[in-house]
Amino acid sequence: MDAQDVILGHIRDKDEELTFIAKDIWDHPQVALQEEYASRLLADKMEQDGFSISWGAGGMRTAFIAEWGEGAPIIGFLGEYDALPGLSQALSSQKTALEDGGAGHGCGHNLFGTACMASVMALKAAMQQAGIKGRLRFYGCPAEETLVGKTFMARDGVFDDLDAAISWHPGDTNIVWNGSSLAMNSFKVNFHGVAAHAGGSPWLGRSALDGVMLMDTGVNYMREHVPPESRIHSVVTSGGQAPNVVPAYAQVWYFLRAPRREQVDEMYRWMQDIAKGAALMSGTTHEIEFITGCYDLLPNKTLSDLLYQKMAAVDDMRFSEQERQFARELQATFPTGSVQHGFDWMKRSTSAELAPAAMEDPLWEGVYAHSPTPPRLGGSTEVADVSWITPTGQITTTCWPLGTPGHSWQTVASSGSSIGAKGMIFAAKTMALAGLDLLVKPDVLKAAKDDFERTRAGQRYISPLPPEARPQ
Repeated sequence: MDAQDVILGHIRDKDEELTFIAKDIWDHPQVALQEEYASRLLADKMEQDGFSISWGAGGMRTAFIAEWGEGAPIIGFLGEYDALPGLSQALSSQKTALEDGGAGHGCGHNLFGTACMASVMALKAAMQQAGIKGRLRFYGCPAEETLVGKTFMARDGVFDDLDAAISWHPGDTNIVWNGSSLAMNSFKVNFHGVAAHAGGSPWLGRSALDGVMLMDTGVNYMREHVPPESRIHSVVTSGGQAPNVVPAYAQVWYFLRAPRREQVDEMYRWMQDIAKGAALMSGTTHEIEFITGCYDLLPNKTLSDLLYQKMAAVDDMRFSEQERQFARELQATFPTGSVQHGFDWMKRSTSAELAPAAMEDPLWEGVYAHSPTPPRLGGSTEVADVSWITPTGQITTTCWPLGTPGHSWQTVASSGSSIGAKGMIFAAKTMALAGLDLLVKPDVLKAAKDDFERTRAGQRYISPLPPEARPQ
């Protein structure tokens, strides 16, 4: 039996166990930096399989690294397992919370970490059977949803000696994710004023809320003069407690995004100046609380082509009519235009010809070639930080019905179902086969590294996090 057969057989034989693990994590959702259950479950499983475990990467107690093997090359797999707040949902096609206000896996991370674990364990079995040298690393990455996990791990240098990294994400199609994403800063601005009776003696007070509102006004005028693809969104997290009290404290929280890291840095400096101006105009003081920042994703053509080749070779995803019916019931609850939006996005992401009739199928089983000029994601991911440190490739597989809104209760329902489990197993096989080539074909790994250096064009990764920043 050759190494590929060992990998596929190992994952096939573990199918039920892997599905149980993913569902167990789904049943115990925990939000960013609180993922005690999932991280311990995955780490214990890998330790039982012979991997050495180290905890606390990036200063986070739910982050861990599992390693096996010796020598080079070192291939890393990026796993995630955090849930989202307020998305508790039963395994149902109707919105039904299991716990009012509870968390739910609205991004499929119960599948994410489990598939990457399955990949490295299958690769280990193949390496032992065939005497293949090299090291495997599974990175248990918490807090992806807040863009904290990998950014703090990257600042600590845990990815620096990797030869390549592989990742994936649940989605509604089987395709290589070879486009870029938006770089981002997440930060809060705290304004401090003076409390006073708003009716009796307002002239004695200084409104911290005025500082927040003046800052937001300045940011709105700034929007005309920034790159059109950039995004600035905010919420006022604290604005006072009663209208008749001049607020002594107020806070606004910003996400600032742009296509390139240097654009975010430039816009952030401008927003710092706006905050200073708002404080001067309102007679308040302020401080900026930097939470996290990430890079734009650096695609790697060699790894993208390799992952597509392996995905097409596996091509064993098949859904039952019962699963399709469940998917149709979920689609019936989507906001108007969601399925069309998913189809349009896929048309821009693939080089394949897609007919409108394809929208009638709620679950896409086919493997689609990625477009050489894919659209840029409107969101951000800290996988991007890893992609600026080492060659990185990732895929997405069908775990949800076409057009499923991100971070939704429908995503939670599908991620806990057999639909999500099939997408997870498919991803695990694809990633493991790609990892095998990187271990045994030096020319493929060299090509990936050459692509990395060419695309990086002499730039080096410098963490966007200030030295004093701590995971939160």
